[in-house]
Order: sequence, then C-alpha cells, then structure tokens
Amino acid sequence: MPNPFPPTSQALTEPNGLLAVGGDLTSETLIRAYAQGIFPWFEPGQEILWWSPDPRSVLFPDRIHISRSLSKFLRKSTWQISCDSRFAEVVDRCASVLRHEDLNGEHSTWISVEMRQAYDALHQLGVAHSIEISDQGQLLGGLYGVMLGNVFFGESMFSDHTNGSKVALIALARLCQDNGVVMIDCQVHNPHLETMGAELISRQVFEKYLEGAITSPMDAVLDNPARLIPAKRTSLKARLRVPLRQRAVELL
Repeated sequence: MPNPFPPTSQALTEPNGLLAVGGDLTSETLIRAYAQGIFPWFEPGQEILWWSPDPRSVLFPDRIHISRSLSKFLRKSTWQISCDSRFAEVVDRCASVLRHEDLNGEHSTWISVEMRQAYDALHQLGVAHSIEISDQGQLLGGLYGVMLGNVFFGESMFSDHTNGSKVALIALARLCQDNGVVMIDCQVHNPHLETMGAELISRQVFEKYLEGAITSPMDAVLDNPARLIPAKRTSLKARLRVPLRQRAVELL
C-alpha cells in the first residue's frame, strides 16, 4: 500500500515535529509509523497527531550513565526486574502520573483509553513490551515501548520510588546492550533522561540508524507490516538471545 504518512522532511518546525493529523491507531498503522520514526502523541479529545521531531532524543545503550549514588544504591538493592509480566499495569501507572505542567495539580494524561487499547494490541502481538521493577511483589517503577528490529521505541515510564524509573531504564539499556539493540528512542528532550545519558541527534542521523536497525525494506514494511511482528505471539524474554538480568544489583 502507499505510505500513509508524508515524508518526515515535511514535519513542522513549530510545533517541532508535527507531521500529520488524523488516521487511526490500528497495529498496522502504528508499526508503519514507528518503522519510519513517527509516533502518535495527542491529548484526549484531539484528533490523532503524528510526530517526527528534529532533533531527536535517543539513548545509546552502551552510554547509559549511572551516577555514584545510584551505583551505591544498586549494590545494596534487593529489587527484582521482570519484563512483560505486568504490561497493562505499567501502562496504567504511566497514565496516572501527574504531569508537572498541569495547572492547579489537576490530572491530565495523553495516555487515553484509546491509546492503552492500541498498545495492548501491540503487546498481544509481541511488539510492545514493558520492564517492571518490584520489591516483594510491589511495583516500584517501570516503562513500556515498542521494539522493532534492533530499536526500542520508548513510550513512557513511571516511578513510585526515587530510583524506580532510573533502574527500569538501566535494565532496558543493559538488555539492549546484551542483545544487539542499537538504540533506545526517547523521542523528545527530557532533563531526567539527559542525566541518564540521552542525547540529541538530527532527524537525518536518527533515520540512518533506523535504516540499519530495521533491515526489512520500507516498501515491504508498508505493504505488509506483519513482517515486523514475531512469527508467533511471544514475550520479550523469548525474543532475547541473552536473558534479562533479574536483579537490580546485576546491572552494575
């Protein structure tokens, strides 16, 4: 089929990266979008907005930064790491995070019911995954995103403990590093992620990385996005050549 999105070079500079409006959130559309470096981001009640910002925030797994204080914490930590065992709960917790810019402390989130259903469908296909950090069964932090080829497209994270989201991101970086995943897409600049090693690269450079990490030809992906879906529904753990590190202390 023809590409449902315009060339990313046509994205607006203000607001930075806005590329298209409308469409749907079917699994096929989302896979076609992510494979081109395009992601949805919109408020409830808005039409679907599609983005390709320039520059792009990314984290190269081998450049993850662990501060001295966090290293000290990890050495003594009893926290456990898992993947895909509490996907829906992680998404719900991410949706419940109060945004700093919310006026008067009123709750607002871009992770609407429609978005949750869309990513749950991707999870059922074995394309969307979560990392969970817990202690004695209590969920302390986590993140979720989409993995296509050798790229993990991060979507959102939450923390119910000072280090919850940091440990989840380190666990993801170690997992990617151990399994040849070359890049974690962080989408847009975030001071918290910058302290963890995220950096800005141009859209052109970002798309070059995508081209090398998603080896299926784009025309073939547009015609049949199912080629980027695992042959059978599988967890992230089953997709890995090297197992996920199961304890926070193993991340050092």
